[in-house]
Amino acid sequence: MSPAARLRHLRPDWLADPRVWRTEVLGGLVVGLALIPEAISFSIIAGVDPAIGLFASFTMAVVISVVGGRRAMISAATGAVALVIAPLNREHGLGYLIAAVILAGVFQIVLGALGVAKLMRFIPRSVMVGFVNSLAILVFVAQIPEMYDVPWPVYPLLAGGLAMMVFFPKITTVVPAPLVSIFVLTVITVAAGIAVPTVGDKGELPSSLPVPGLPDVPFTMDTLTTIAPYAFAMALVGLMESLMTAKLVDEITDTHSNKTRESVGQGIANIVTGFFGGMGGCAMIGQTMINVKVSGARTRLSTFLAGVFLMVLCIAFGPIVSDIPMAALVAVMVMVSFATFDWHSVAPRTLRRMPAGEIAVMVITVGCVVVTHNLAVGVVVGSVSAMVVFAKRVARVADVTSVTDPGGGTVVYAVTGELFFASSNDLVGRFHYATDPDHVVIDLSAAHIWDASSVAALDAIQAKYAQRGKTVEITGLNDVSADLHGRLTGELTSH
Repeated sequence: MSPAARLRHLRPDWLADPRVWRTEVLGGLVVGLALIPEAISFSIIAGVDPAIGLFASFTMAVVISVVGGRRAMISAATGAVALVIAPLNREHGLGYLIAAVILAGVFQIVLGALGVAKLMRFIPRSVMVGFVNSLAILVFVAQIPEMYDVPWPVYPLLAGGLAMMVFFPKITTVVPAPLVSIFVLTVITVAAGIAVPTVGDKGELPSSLPVPGLPDVPFTMDTLTTIAPYAFAMALVGLMESLMTAKLVDEITDTHSNKTRESVGQGIANIVTGFFGGMGGCAMIGQTMINVKVSGARTRLSTFLAGVFLMVLCIAFGPIVSDIPMAALVAVMVMVSFATFDWHSVAPRTLRRMPAGEIAVMVITVGCVVVTHNLAVGVVVGSVSAMVVFAKRVARVADVTSVTDPGGGTVVYAVTGELFFASSNDLVGRFHYATDPDHVVIDLSAAHIWDASSVAALDAIQAKYAQRGKTVEITGLNDVSADLHGRLTGELTSH
């Protein structure tokens, strides 16, 4: 390949085709506009000034556009991260929150380098559904304080905002419905002089670009032990949501993305965000869908411009943004929670067909998250519960049948199914040691040995027959099972 051809090959798509350039620029602008209300809302959930969330959305989008593994995916301040770090900010202050964001980034880089992306395939669908549903519930619950003990005009404004977000997409989807709702409600409250809580009441918007700095915390072991649990939870939640979103974009665009690079990229973006005073974040499903499905963006340029446009709008139009009524943002978040919840998963028709074990795993995941307000705890407990349910289900698959030859001198036991710690525990009790003839054959042609527990069970069976002077012959082992059995048989007891 000639140098000129190599250069053309390396040139980004948006430089090679003006139509792609136009699509990416418009996509970035739409997402930048749509990021403002959610970044502010998530800042409020985390208990920080709106500027903290806006800075995070700016730096996350810009950095991940360079170092991320999934093109056109949007990363910014998110509700999942806000929910995790809100208690830390409430109990210890902003400095500790910023330090936790930086440490979370370090954790994500380490987890990415260790191949955590490959572990995503072990998270069952029921846990993922529970994860999404619990996130929706927590986002809704976080809005309740904004609807309690407020002036009465807040309620009709809230209802009007919800109505616009439901019906406006039926007219057009060119402009995001949440943005239209915020614009209309802001015009109404300003023009009519309606006194309701506004974004400006929550804190000042940024009037300049963020500057780097260190978190205002003592650099001691006590600080590390305080922030580490929150940072690790944030790292897990951020990676889970980012990798789930990346997988969804892969399916929509019919392309493959580097999940390990995405994991490491999320960590780098959070470290940079922390040093610039942001609250951290991860991939955003809603904004990513706007960028990929609505706008048709496919390159890193749209992600980069989304962050740039966001900050330009805040700095240039900060006074206007400060007049946005909180009712408009609450309406947005209520709609986000409603749209996030997987209603199909709780439909009576679905529940009637779904295995009881999977329903229980979903409920356990949701319950743990709602009780602890920690998405990572719910995912871990849900995954462990799913493993237990799976183990019990597979254990029932193993079966033993016996056939005695016509002469009565030999009995053949045919074992079928998967032999592991759950199924092999009952294996010993399936044989008739006292009444069987002197020669016993255990046929494992239709079985597979997975672990040491199964080898120990077979050893125990042979020992029981040996005590009665009977011989046991094990046949039909496949190569893997024969290798495991050969290495461990006779070595698992001290006798």
